[in-house]
Amino acid sequence: MSLKISKTPGELRSARWFASEDLRGFGHRSRLMQMGYDAGDWAGKPLIGILSTWSDLNPCHAHFKHRVEDVKRGVLQAGGFPVEMPALALSENFMKPTTMLYRNLLAMETEEQIRAHPVDGVVLMGGCDKTTPGLIMGALSAGVPMIYLPAGPMLRGNYAGQHLGSGSDAWKYWDERRAGTISDKEWIGIEAGIARSYGHCMTMGTASTMTAIADAMGLTLTGASSIPAPDANHIRMSAQTGRRIVEMVWEDLTPDRIVTPAAVRNAATVAMATGCSTNAVIHLLAMARRAGVALTLDDLDALGRTTPVIANIRPSGKIYLMEDFYYAGGLLALMSQIRERLDLDALTVSGEALGAALADAKIYNDDVIRPLSNPIYPEGSLAVLKGNLAPDGAVIKPAACDPRFHVHQGPALVFDSYPDMKAAVEDETLDVTPDHVMVLRNAGPLGGPGMPEWGMLPMPKALLKQGHRDMLRLSDARMSGTSYGACVLHVAPEAHVGGPLALLRNGDIVRIDIPNRRLDMLVDEVELIQRRAAWMKPADRFGRGYGWMYASHVSQADKGCDFDYLLPEFGPAAGEPDIF
Repeated sequence: MSLKISKTPGELRSARWFASEDLRGFGHRSRLMQMGYDAGDWAGKPLIGILSTWSDLNPCHAHFKHRVEDVKRGVLQAGGFPVEMPALALSENFMKPTTMLYRNLLAMETEEQIRAHPVDGVVLMGGCDKTTPGLIMGALSAGVPMIYLPAGPMLRGNYAGQHLGSGSDAWKYWDERRAGTISDKEWIGIEAGIARSYGHCMTMGTASTMTAIADAMGLTLTGASSIPAPDANHIRMSAQTGRRIVEMVWEDLTPDRIVTPAAVRNAATVAMATGCSTNAVIHLLAMARRAGVALTLDDLDALGRTTPVIANIRPSGKIYLMEDFYYAGGLLALMSQIRERLDLDALTVSGEALGAALADAKIYNDDVIRPLSNPIYPEGSLAVLKGNLAPDGAVIKPAACDPRFHVHQGPALVFDSYPDMKAAVEDETLDVTPDHVMVLRNAGPLGGPGMPEWGMLPMPKALLKQGHRDMLRLSDARMSGTSYGACVLHVAPEAHVGGPLALLRNGDIVRIDIPNRRLDMLVDEVELIQRRAAWMKPADRFGRGYGWMYASHVSQADKGCDFDYLLPEFGPAAGEPDIF
């Protein structure tokens, strides 16, 4: 593609800091010189911020120290001036109570880092679940040219000759350990073999889902999300990303030209076809709203009804992992397979339409990336349920649960806290049957706080001992994208703010009907009115700091859990104060 220069060096944003012959310009230049740079390093060149979410406590991003240097190499090759800027790491593995509580903090940090510093364009380096939406939300609001660099999935896990999938097999073998079917030695072997390299989860969990969404939305080099983190192609992609962001600055290719309604629809369609994480719903809604695109739960459900799952990747699939997906052709091949369902004119960070990138895509294994005539599930990955238990919506992943629960009813077994639920499921005398509906409430955006990944409620040991491995479970929490089972999540409004889930009692009959998208409690309306009158709002969780700010301004799950004051209607997203 021929480079289309639409900016001059004097029009660079960074020129406001470095080109002026006044005292402020002197101060900015002298401080660059303090670090050993001279005018030949920065004068007339785009200054590229590299926002890296590296941390010693984020194993998914352990390679980012090296990838930053790869990006810098590309920026320098293209005539730019690279600067690394650390950002909140949001390690899914170690942060408590949940990284979801801090996604918006990363988004705020990203926006303010960009807005406050002399950067002409940014490379966003993320991959672990919330880093992708957090970085992109902030960059969308800041409005400068941006490109996303996905961390890439780790290698397949391995134990005793069996491929292990991060998360998915942890849940599976933990139930077997609780059931007494595997030994301590086997458990230790699984623990050591399930995550064998840097990179994010290699199942189609939240990390792989969100990087694929960024890719399909046009925010990465097309197909970049599929490359395994340890693959040499990932290094080359990182340098290419560095070169491309410099070109984007000269072209003034800003994210508002890329993240359009068509791009958001492409991303949602691709997500459905991959067998995406349920978390994709919340993040897609939040990202779209930051871009001013009116995406709703109903829109996602409509796509889910018509888009088959064709990526045979765990947990929706039974065998393959992201490494297999890459070898089979990766996201380019999957998008090529559903090209008739995509807007191929949508612009990408390459400066070209999506269709151009898909022109030569090939599928090398049609069991991993299935044809539309042979999907692993005939409808999309997600379904949105509504009813008197979830008037604003709830989400389930039908492809990842036993089909007998697609239409089901049974008595509720209700828990008001995670510790109570955790203790009960270990009690082998618990009065529970396979028909019961386990319920955990007060675990939503405010109740959790932050919607922890508690929604895949552990199976009661009493049922495990009887050979059962799935049951209907219901919560206003989220679950890991690597999870599976008949889990209804994101019930909105949540119980903590008085949603109907707060009124449910032990023994009430809960009915689910996925084909008709219903979720109801079979309780008389007069009885519900009486329960409503007796309900008391729980005490606030925070009295100060970020938690207080979060609780004061976060939206419910059906709106994306963003802060109300960060949406475009609160002011022009690209507006900047006069810093001079």
